[in-house]
Amino acid sequence: MDTVELLVHPVRLRIVHALSGGREVTTAQLVARMPDVSKATVYRHVAVLADAGIIEVAGEHRVRGFVERSYRLHRERATIPADRAASATPAELRQAFAAAMATLIAEFDGYLDSADADPAGDLVGFRQHAIWLSDDERADLVEAMRAALVSRIGNPPAEGRRPHLLSPILFPITGE
Repeated sequence: MDTVELLVHPVRLRIVHALSGGREVTTAQLVARMPDVSKATVYRHVAVLADAGIIEVAGEHRVRGFVERSYRLHRERATIPADRAASATPAELRQAFAAAMATLIAEFDGYLDSADADPAGDLVGFRQHAIWLSDDERADLVEAMRAALVSRIGNPPAEGRRPHLLSPILFPITGE
């Protein structure tokens, strides 16, 4: 299956998010993390990602007579190659954007529904700014954002750290 097809599904994106930072998570933990998704659906998408090599079995142990597997992410396989992204059709881009937005909404709902949600304390933000940029200024902005993210994207889970979802979106506005 094409990487775009694999990763532009909201449930699969949420599974990838849950396994970020080098975490190992069981399917039961994924089901608990996504109460809006049926158990069968989570298991099906875990199987799809495992078959594609995007996630792998990290361990197995017996729980009430059943084998429970924990999974980990192959981060380098959980990205769409630049050449494939550049060749995406408008329909594929629309599908990817819709999946990203559906994932954001589901993750945000999950956050708000959690007992420890504190939007003000957690500095939750969602802002949109229309900015005027030349091609060079846009390239500089993207590189500065990339540098800021790359310096932190490999952070492993640690005391005092919580996972955060950051989803920069940049595109020209039509009409000018």
